[in-house]
Amino acid sequence: MIKFFLMVNKQGQTRLSRYYEHVEINKRTVLEAEVIKNCLSRSKDECSFVEYKDFKLVYRQYAALFIVVGIDQTENEMAVYELIHNFVEVLDKYFSRVVSETLNLLQNSFSLSKLWWK
Repeated sequence: MIKFFLMVNKQGQTRLSRYYEHVEINKRTVLEAEVIKNCLSRSKDECSFVEYKDFKLVYRQYAALFIVVGIDQTENEMAVYELIHNFVEVLDKYFSRVVSETLNLLQNSFSLSKLWWK
């Protein structure tokens, strides 16, 4: 099961987050900081799957954008890895170029938190 979905830029700023389990706001901040630190500190030669606390992190980098998905131990990492890629392909087709400015547009125009995965 997917626990959360994050889009983060190279500077470590969360551009978009979606949680599928209740997490208090102050705990989200700490969780996001630790997750971002773990993923951004890894080299491109390292695996894109990371064990973290009681769940796994699956991430992919697209230019200056990292997409990180937190999953439980029973989820298939490769399936989530491909889900991330398919998600980015859809955004790329719709917006022609997925960059941080596109995410700003999405957040302001379409209120993504209300549209995605309800």
